[in-house]
Amino acid sequence: MKLRPYLATLGLLCMLSACSGLPENVERPVSRALETPASTTLSASVQQQREEAKARSNSGFRLLSGPDDAYGSRLALAEAAEKTLDLQYYAIHADASTARLLRAVVKAARRGVRVRVLLDDFHSTGRDAQVMRLAFEPNIEMRMFNPVAGPRASKIGRMVSAVMDFSRAQQRMHNKLFIADNAMGVTGGRNLGDAYFGNAEAGNFVDLDVLAAGPIVADLSRSFDKYWNNKRAYPVQSLISKEELLQMREKIRAEAVAQANDPADGATQEQAQAVKQAKAAKAPQAPASAAASTSGTVTKQDVKEVQKQHVAQFEPMDLAHAHFVWAPAVVLADEPAKIAAESSLGPAPREGAAPTKAPAPAAGNADGEPKTEGVQKAPEPSEPQGETVVEGLLQLMGQARRELLIVSPYFVPGKNIMQAFKDARTRGVRVRVLTNSLASNDAPIAHAGYRGHRKALLDLGVELYEMRSEQAGLRNAFGLSGSSSGVTGSSRAMLHSKFLVMDGQLLAIGSMNLDLRSELQNTEIALLIRSRKLAAVASKQIETGMRDLAWHVEKDAQGLIWHAPKGSDLEDTRSEPDTSFLLRLLMSVLGPLAPDHLL
Repeated sequence: MKLRPYLATLGLLCMLSACSGLPENVERPVSRALETPASTTLSASVQQQREEAKARSNSGFRLLSGPDDAYGSRLALAEAAEKTLDLQYYAIHADASTARLLRAVVKAARRGVRVRVLLDDFHSTGRDAQVMRLAFEPNIEMRMFNPVAGPRASKIGRMVSAVMDFSRAQQRMHNKLFIADNAMGVTGGRNLGDAYFGNAEAGNFVDLDVLAAGPIVADLSRSFDKYWNNKRAYPVQSLISKEELLQMREKIRAEAVAQANDPADGATQEQAQAVKQAKAAKAPQAPASAAASTSGTVTKQDVKEVQKQHVAQFEPMDLAHAHFVWAPAVVLADEPAKIAAESSLGPAPREGAAPTKAPAPAAGNADGEPKTEGVQKAPEPSEPQGETVVEGLLQLMGQARRELLIVSPYFVPGKNIMQAFKDARTRGVRVRVLTNSLASNDAPIAHAGYRGHRKALLDLGVELYEMRSEQAGLRNAFGLSGSSSGVTGSSRAMLHSKFLVMDGQLLAIGSMNLDLRSELQNTEIALLIRSRKLAAVASKQIETGMRDLAWHVEKDAQGLIWHAPKGSDLEDTRSEPDTSFLLRLLMSVLGPLAPDHLL
């Protein structure tokens, strides 16, 4: 009898989802990136730095490994923008880290900067839907890409809507861009949210971005414009009203007040101590509200206070002295048409098709720049001719002669990827892959897809490393310089970086994973940079992580064995490390049932 109200609610949601649809005849005024970036301070700074470096290449790059650089670069871009700000993301979460960034974006709009925000629609529900209020700020336009019809106040309702329009829900815009004045921009693996900047309670992502400057940014902007002006991009005002958002906000606030003194989920004694220290540093005389923390219990309000304090400590990056590496590069970007305009028109499956051979990149000097004789402008590396970003990377892998270093948190190789690995090994190329372990994967079902290919990969001679979930040691291994959140003392670390190093001279970094979802369904963007210097930095991070922070998976006569990281005092194991028997059993049952292209 108790199930009846829930069933009735579910039935009502199904009917509402079936009846509701996306708006028609939507006005989408066409706009494009700033045509004269040279007139801005950011552009002048880029030119000055290039001249001081006496660089032959016109575009500069800086890897952003840790929270300080990742957050500080975006904050600095928002504060430095004079003409335009363009943001394109798969997810923007309504939390402490994003709140400060978006306040800087709103301030930019209020001083006359034209702001465009393009967000994939999948996560814009519940509390996260509140970021859509940006659309109602003067001088800010916000559009949702490939939206799913239906209610936004309920995650259950959203889930029902996704089921009712399954093919649309499966195809997502996964691109990540943060561009100021068409002169500087950030791309890479990070979305916007606490977990991407070391500020989440339960777990944080290990990620990598790149700050780009110079003419290459115009190529990133051209990709943004294609998505922004596409018919799959719906203005927020066509999907929800400001009044609806305000009503949702009041409901969320009321729930937050009611839950403020509840114990934080999964809080440890280490986190309790961190909260006490943070609050003591903020106020010599602890307020009464700290009583719960001093007893060893961390409340949700405690966590929020420390998260806000942590975010306040971030400083904008000094963009005028960013220490760029100047190198030739090209943008690899999927076309918006990879996602069908109508849900009934899914992407044409290309799985199993042989990748087209890409032209061989030009040889370079010690810094990765092409050899030149009296030529002032260095030629750009050849852009692969594949239809998608992943297909382009497969073509590049086909040119490897010595070594491939790959980081892919969600690693589900299909036929094309397996063939690329087979061909590489036949040529004598050493292939090493760092991915998530089952314990560190925030999407365990995705691990099931990788798990099904693991033995075959080892048989090919691919070296596999699976990252541990503990955060200890991550700062040194992955270059995570600067501060870390006090509430994350023992929280889980989850690999989220997506990059590839080929032969020590080519670095590909972007939003893509080496899986069928990135290859066939999601849209992606990446930078392909020819630089031995940047490749060396990225390679060092990968190799340190493999050596010190990852399980080395091998196959012997008895089956699989996970070798413990050196110096970890852990023992080798024959089963998925750091996991429960129940989780391993679940993977064994569900893994064979889940199609690779849906993981």
